[in-house]
Amino acid sequence: MSVTLRQLEVFTAVIDHGGFGAAADHLRMSQSAVSHTLAAFERATGAPLVRRSPAITATVLGEVLLPHARSVLAAARALEAAIETHNEKDATGLVRVAASPTVSHRLIPELFALWRREIPGVDIRLFEGNDAELEEWLATGAVDAAVLIDPDPFPAGGLLLASDDFRAVLRRDHPLAASGRIELEDLLADPLVVTSSGCEPQIKQLHATSGARYAPAQRVHEVSTVFAMVEAHLGVAIMPSLAATMLPDTLIMVELEPRLGRRLVLTGPTDRPWHPHVTRMRDIAQKSTGSRPEAGQRRA
Repeated sequence: MSVTLRQLEVFTAVIDHGGFGAAADHLRMSQSAVSHTLAAFERATGAPLVRRSPAITATVLGEVLLPHARSVLAAARALEAAIETHNEKDATGLVRVAASPTVSHRLIPELFALWRREIPGVDIRLFEGNDAELEEWLATGAVDAAVLIDPDPFPAGGLLLASDDFRAVLRRDHPLAASGRIELEDLLADPLVVTSSGCEPQIKQLHATSGARYAPAQRVHEVSTVFAMVEAHLGVAIMPSLAATMLPDTLIMVELEPRLGRRLVLTGPTDRPWHPHVTRMRDIAQKSTGSRPEAGQRRA
């Protein structure tokens, strides 16, 4: 069986972008070329890889092949970048970075602006997801780098970008809003609103540490929905302090006891060589922040 990188690119693009037209736009190909390329790949595999209706989804075989396709493409991008670097050419190509929504809102824009100034020829794209998704995407090659929360063990070559802690999110007219610091148990009388898109494991840990029962009244996906529900008197929330810049004027953050911190770590994959541009991006971020890789960790 002969499989080309272009076939893998088309296959993943059709799935990722949810259609042939969107994939064609992304790859700068005609829609008919995308269809013919995918059809050739399906002939090579001997079975359909994509369901065309009622929505574009991967077949059972497609789901099996998708992570392998992503891994091959990630390795190919890294190979091209390594050749560029060896030949001392200007950095070009695509790098995919994943982060959670609360990290994306504050840290990522600053990092992207820095990277764009330092390596303008590299197309850096952001993928947002929850903690479990970030680790899976990094492992399968769906992304080349990620900002992980409290990775254990600390990844070799990883860079500690920032640390923050979890705090209560209250309306400014809440009786506890004027407190400098409050105990978690003081919040238990209020309904708890949490987001499933990230941070829930840490919020569960906070309750376990306090001996409090974890029983959220509402579980939603978007961070903005959490804030909207707190604004509407439907409960309180617990969010990392980095999310303070996302708060509307009607809400406030208050420090919590017990204190639970988290570390935000920029890293590449642990089971294959890093994309050369990711290593350079890590070094640029390190120089800008003055951070250092954890003691005893080898550099990628």
